[in-house]
Amino acid sequence: MPTEERKLAAIMFTDMVGYSALAQRDDKVALELLEEHRRLLREIFPQFHGTEIKTIGDAFLVEFGSALEAAQCAIEIQRTLAKRNHDVTSDRRIELKIGIHIGDVVHRDGDVYGDGVNIASRIEALAGAGGICVSMDVERQIRNALEARFEKFGSADLKNIKLPMELFRIVLPWESGARTASPSQPSSKKPPVLIAVAVLLMIAFIVGGWWWSERQSKHQQSTATEPAPVAPARPRDQNSVAVLPFANLSDDKGSEYFSDGVSEELLTVLQKIPGLHVAARTSAFWFKGKNATAQEIGQKLGVAYLVDGSVRKSGEAVRIAARLARADTGEELWSENYTRNLKDVFAVQTELAQTIVEQLRGRFGGAETGAKEKIQAEVQAAEKGGTKNVEAHELYLQGRFYENRHSEKSARDGLAAYEHAVALDPGFALAWAGVAGTNTWLAAFSTEGGQKRFDEHLATARDAIARALSIEPNLPAALLARATIETNFDFNWNAAAQTVSKALALAPADPNVLIAAGNLEVARGNMDRAKELYRKAVDLDPVNAQARTFFAFHLAVTKQFSEARDEFPRVVELNPAAPWAHAGLGLAYLLENKFEQAATEAQADAGDWCRLLIVSCARWGQKRGAESDAALAELIKNSAETAAYQIAEVYAYRGDKDKAFEWLERARRQRDPGLAASRRDPLLTNLQNDPRWNAFLHTMGLADDQLKSSAL
Repeated sequence: MPTEERKLAAIMFTDMVGYSALAQRDDKVALELLEEHRRLLREIFPQFHGTEIKTIGDAFLVEFGSALEAAQCAIEIQRTLAKRNHDVTSDRRIELKIGIHIGDVVHRDGDVYGDGVNIASRIEALAGAGGICVSMDVERQIRNALEARFEKFGSADLKNIKLPMELFRIVLPWESGARTASPSQPSSKKPPVLIAVAVLLMIAFIVGGWWWSERQSKHQQSTATEPAPVAPARPRDQNSVAVLPFANLSDDKGSEYFSDGVSEELLTVLQKIPGLHVAARTSAFWFKGKNATAQEIGQKLGVAYLVDGSVRKSGEAVRIAARLARADTGEELWSENYTRNLKDVFAVQTELAQTIVEQLRGRFGGAETGAKEKIQAEVQAAEKGGTKNVEAHELYLQGRFYENRHSEKSARDGLAAYEHAVALDPGFALAWAGVAGTNTWLAAFSTEGGQKRFDEHLATARDAIARALSIEPNLPAALLARATIETNFDFNWNAAAQTVSKALALAPADPNVLIAAGNLEVARGNMDRAKELYRKAVDLDPVNAQARTFFAFHLAVTKQFSEARDEFPRVVELNPAAPWAHAGLGLAYLLENKFEQAATEAQADAGDWCRLLIVSCARWGQKRGAESDAALAELIKNSAETAAYQIAEVYAYRGDKDKAFEWLERARRQRDPGLAASRRDPLLTNLQNDPRWNAFLHTMGLADDQLKSSAL
């Protein structure tokens, strides 16, 4: 008679991705990888008290005594495979999908049965390659015990499971979406930050340090815990909305670019509707995968309404679900599902934008004659620069997705997607702007191919900007790329001012444009106006660590020390690994002649560039010359080709004018973007009475008479 034992257990189900297809192509390699996969996993299970119940072809069924041990085991499995896959060709990768559920199971004759097993096997399929999907019951038990982020899938209908289930994906630190990068990535000329802003932002003094040291500190960044966003500086605007990232419910985890793209394009359109305030992308997307309430999101972003939803793409079909809710109560005001052929996705997005604007206008604007036609015209105007080619549109979304991954490799992946998109539709202005932006970024950051590749990237960027603006002259993304070249490589401040002014007129609430405008004002020496622009960017995008860093740094260099000391801890709260988060406060102390505090703060900074600059100056101020020399020597050894301007700052602070001017000239030849802020750089004060100073400003186009016509 069979014996049975009923118990509560955590069940893990694993499955090799692509094994069946590989077995058909090359059964020998498939069997080899299958055995390697089994060996690796069987070494890991016992470490977390996992009991292997059985194998089913290329799948494992494993039982654990707790949900936490099951999740820890799953993470270790994916970590081990990620390391193993790093240096192998794509045809020899071993990738798993893992599902975990906790529930009643029945042991009978060495096997396990019950809903716990059935559900684990069903949700495993949703995890995607290299992913871990867990049920709500598991997430509830481990959320405070496991140092990881969770992305909510939403509610899913599982085969042969009666009730829909809330599912979550564990965000793994090494995933591209987790905002980390492998320390083995190739070194770059200057490192990435948020790509949409990054290149144009280089015109400010702090950018050379920010981007260069961002690459140095990438491996130190962690997404295990993320701080709550800083509360907005302005009261809640009743004519306001936040578009949250739509959940990806597609079977293919790689379709995340599509769900992100749908929400981002909706956000971009709504931003261009007159009279409507829309939360910036960085702040809205900060809540991705978090279990924040509507009230929390509304309070943090200062908005009255929220839009969220989900996207499920399968073959040629796409299903988009969207809803509008009140932020103060969470009350749903409107919802709709759209199931269409993929080629009709453009019509769906237009209809979605129009409907949301109508709903919002009806609530805060009242009825007016011709309102529907007016909204349609506004949405159509906001959609300019797009395409009706489905494949080109998908490639564009992929390009945007990769661009937001903030690494040199992802920039190249994004460029490839953009180039494919414009090959399919040469009239796709937004994709041309993407080609321009990524080429400009690579010209600034990449060392691959040396000067030849630099020139090629710059020439391609110029051509792409011309193409984009010939199709759509009022495209802010293309204008930003043009201003980047005018500022960073041409040192053409008057032209940059005109371009940024036009971009501001078209996108006055875009934090990226505001920061760029602030940086240009710094170059022109208008520090009060720069502060206004940085503060406005922070107000519009309170969770944007870059905006806060620019603002805090500006306070330090303008010797508003009390405000700077208040602001830098907010930068640390948002991103403690951000360069200048600690060294910026160190700079404030340095300028107050509080040398020990300056060195102490700088030592905690994630960026070597920031640390060495401040430490060298602080130790010099303390008359500890040997320590100052050692820090400077390290800076020169590691960064002569990427931080010539900052080396000049150290020499200028020391009063060694000859060396300072020598390195400034080297920085000019290298087109160092830090040069833009030299007029008001407090570390260069010792040079300003030297006859060579005005001559140098003239060579940069930064003399007073050269800037008269560059007002914004």
